[in-house]
Amino acid sequence: MSRYMDLRNKEIINITDGKRFGFVCDIEFDIETGQINALIVPRKSGFLGIFKQNDEYVIPWENIKKMGDDIIIVEIYL
Repeated sequence: MSRYMDLRNKEIINITDGKRFGFVCDIEFDIETGQINALIVPRKSGFLGIFKQNDEYVIPWENIKKMGDDIIIVEIYL
């Protein structure tokens, strides 16, 4: 199992379309079991940084297909 700080240094890429989601900013986990349920990645939108709307992607753990040294490959159909 990866440590949280190790996960923060990995970029998430979607295998279905090559989209780069960004880097992990938080995790969602089960307090009772300690298992990670999802990775949370910030989503930013806006035009040239104006009118930014911060939101986040919540990527379920079961969508993770492979973890490498620098990236996490996920399979998500948007």
